[in-house]
Amino acid sequence: MTSSSPIAVVIIVAFNAGEHLQRCLDALEGQSRTDWEAVVWDNASSDGAVDRLITGPRVRIVKHPENLGFAAANNRAAALSAAPFIVTLNPDAFAEPDWLERLIAAAERYGAQSVASLQLSDEDPGVLDGAGDCMSIAGVAWRGGYGQPRARAPAAAAEIFAACAAAALYRRAAFEAAGGFEERFFCYYEDVDLGFRLRLAGGRCVLEPSAVVRHVGSASSDKISGFAEYHGTRNRLWTFLRDMPTGLMPIALPAHILVVAYVLARSPSREMRAARWRGLKDGWRGRAPWLQERRTTPFWSSPGAFSWSPFALSQRRLKARPIKPG
Repeated sequence: MTSSSPIAVVIIVAFNAGEHLQRCLDALEGQSRTDWEAVVWDNASSDGAVDRLITGPRVRIVKHPENLGFAAANNRAAALSAAPFIVTLNPDAFAEPDWLERLIAAAERYGAQSVASLQLSDEDPGVLDGAGDCMSIAGVAWRGGYGQPRARAPAAAAEIFAACAAAALYRRAAFEAAGGFEERFFCYYEDVDLGFRLRLAGGRCVLEPSAVVRHVGSASSDKISGFAEYHGTRNRLWTFLRDMPTGLMPIALPAHILVVAYVLARSPSREMRAARWRGLKDGWRGRAPWLQERRTTPFWSSPGAFSWSPFALSQRRLKARPIKPG
């Protein structure tokens, strides 16, 4: 860590990240802003990548003996710093030199509680890996614009539903007031849930398209693995039960049931169907605390932030709105 007071702490949670991790840190060391510190939190990796790292003085490495999951690891790493901005970065995301500078500038200019990066495919930078997270009125989230040409991304900063934690900035005050990432999720959907809660508290999330990272994706887990499907299905239900405003439920609940049934029926394999079904059953069995926490959810909240199109999810449409003053 540096002796000065950094403006941001960049948190990289690693779990068998392999050769991507060093490249991620090298890109971070090349940032135009230098008033940052970083925490590499290793979640009990077995590939030795953390032991081989070559780092600068701003980087602190924490090797934890257990895999705490993405949510808890980020929360604990954030607590090691007092920097006013908390920045999350996946170990397979490689930041452009002005990435951090652009994120901080957007937060300060627009008074945003969170800022999303423009994620490009590392294999083909002309293709979007995502432009923040979008949310359907059915309570299903996706990375906006995933797989679409980069040219479809907004040319200027825009308001979106939530930031994808693969490369995101959060104001510490808002992050801590919301309780950080939900550790009971372990991993998957924790950034959607946090973004949802920040929005319910009156916060704003801005996409800054000039803050660019190239993202490999699924470097630490298989995107179609049973593990991912189980946690994604369970945590999606928990997010819906806790966060969806009551005033929107007459439309949101039937839509949610239909989408979940469709996804379950269209599972590409028996393994995927079994994982999704387990996630759904365990999510429903564990519904009590999330329903209880609905007491803090506003009756009615920003319906315009949701995507209402039934085709938006299948087409991975990006919903981005002009930024309003204030």
